[in-house]
Amino acid sequence: MILLSLLFCILMLVVLITWVKANAFLSFVCVAIVAGLLLGVPAGNIMQSVNKGIGDSLGSVVAVIIFGAMLGKIVAESGAAHQISGFMRKIFGSKYIHYGMALTGLIIGIPLYYNVGFILAIPVIFSVAYQYKLPSVFVGLPMLTALSVMHGFVPPHPSPMTLIGIFHADLNKTFLYGLIISIPTIIIAGPVFAGRFRHFVQANNISLLSTPQASYEQLPGVLNSIISSLLPVILIAFANLVPMLVPGNGVLVLMVRFFGDPVVAMLITLVFTTISLGILQGKRVVEVMNCYTSAIKDISMILLIIGSAGALKQIFIDSRLSLELGEMLAGYAFNPLILAWVTTALLRVCLGSATVAGLTAAGILYPLAAHQGVNPNLLVLSIGAGSLFGSHVNDSAFWLYKEYFHLTLKETFKSWTAMESMVAVLGLCGVLLLDFIT
Repeated sequence: MILLSLLFCILMLVVLITWVKANAFLSFVCVAIVAGLLLGVPAGNIMQSVNKGIGDSLGSVVAVIIFGAMLGKIVAESGAAHQISGFMRKIFGSKYIHYGMALTGLIIGIPLYYNVGFILAIPVIFSVAYQYKLPSVFVGLPMLTALSVMHGFVPPHPSPMTLIGIFHADLNKTFLYGLIISIPTIIIAGPVFAGRFRHFVQANNISLLSTPQASYEQLPGVLNSIISSLLPVILIAFANLVPMLVPGNGVLVLMVRFFGDPVVAMLITLVFTTISLGILQGKRVVEVMNCYTSAIKDISMILLIIGSAGALKQIFIDSRLSLELGEMLAGYAFNPLILAWVTTALLRVCLGSATVAGLTAAGILYPLAAHQGVNPNLLVLSIGAGSLFGSHVNDSAFWLYKEYFHLTLKETFKSWTAMESMVAVLGLCGVLLLDFIT
């Protein structure tokens, strides 16, 4: 009966989001209430669970996600990301330009959310393709691969950041493991896979190939652009290196860990970029603040989805569904990391959104966190990898890619869907390899 109730709730969520086209936040809240009634949570306690789930999910990640959105916005609007892409273009030249595009996607993909990064990348991709007389798919796929991998694997992106809070994973280790897995995944699914499209001939004429590069009144320097984008990574990495280099210095370690805390690191970065990418580039403080306000508007729905997914997770916990599922799973001999990946991949195919699939899976897979021998950092990455599998017609990113690149459905499946599925499978392989090594 419990499994039937769980399956009914998942099916209801899928139908509401994909068929009814209901708002994801409303869908999660409605399903959470129905789940509470079906699973025997007292009617008077259901909204308490919903409120607690929303608060707990947002409380641990909201500051980092908002700061990350602000950083991504100013990196994009100041032209810093454009400077980075131009610098990579000069270094790699025409022969290895697809590797340069992948590296650019990796660097700007750390602070930029996927949708922002995609829109920002389009004029760069088309101008490079036009300049070197190369197919736009060959040039663009490596950069989009890197953006997608960063979105699914690496904090402070919403899904991995929220999963870290749910499974009580270590942010620094998850970030490090995520980068270790991301680099070979990006290389294989990006430049290597894109190589098959070097001589690709598109059936449709792409007028956007002649799009000029984006123009900015005053571009920041290349070094400034790179440091501004990567400063949170630098601060967090430094905070982890100091205790190893200077063991026993308690005061120094405490200070460094304070500045390496993700919220503090992001806040320091914002202060730095406000000056380096804002004031020093001729912008007034009010203009920079307006940029930050716009960034919050861009991610408001993402935050609501994170909160409402937490509500459903809390219903599963308070109804003791998670406990019973955990006892059930403990009786089977299978790798929980593979189970997490398969569950999330199925939800991704059904729901379309990688973020929604990952957060939905978290509520179902919560008992795995207590499974003996499961590394919570790798569990986060396994779910992140599964959430990228099989992007198709119910995913907005699928249509963005198809329409911007003027591809047929068949061409989109052969390039975009294949790349996303490859990323998911390679991500799982990386997770299992790290699990074996560690």
